[in-house]
Amino acid sequence: GVIKDINTDKPYIPGSSLKGKMRSLLEWNIGVVGIGKGDPFHSGLLKDLEGTQKTKALNLLKLFGNGQTDDKFREITRISVGDCFLSKETIDRGLKYSEAKHENSINRLTGKANPRQTERVPAGVKFDFDIRVKILEEDNEKELISMVEKGLKLVKDDYLGGCGSRGYGRVKINILEIEKL
Repeated sequence: GVIKDINTDKPYIPGSSLKGKMRSLLEWNIGVVGIGKGDPFHSGLLKDLEGTQKTKALNLLKLFGNGQTDDKFREITRISVGDCFLSKETIDRGLKYSEAKHENSINRLTGKANPRQTERVPAGVKFDFDIRVKILEEDNEKELISMVEKGLKLVKDDYLGGCGSRGYGRVKINILEIEKL
């Protein structure tokens, strides 16, 4: 289904969804999935890593947070991902924001079709988003920004939302500007 703004009834992408997908794909990319036996990677698992993998995992925790409150790793979460709303261009062009998609699944034993309908955002609809990263004095700014860019690339190469194996949720991400404050 499509998540819609309660006030406008227009689709949007929750920032938490984009942030969670980025983190999940980065955990796979760094090679730390499974170390926590199904839980998200956390600081208690850093002891099992070394070298560049440990550095990347530490940056992941700095960016996205630790999730463990019972250890001494106390870092401020560096990344903030805002909700992604329809772009002015999409609204001005008068594009349709969502569509009903009809499909069938086939019962393998009986051969009977089971119709289903889902709602999706059609190709060409654009969303604007804002990601902010706090860079602290002890941080390696280049590594943190590079990890955010890598996370966005991984999302682009994968999908957002459900039914990705059917081709839904494919996104193109353009970084228009990086602004230092």
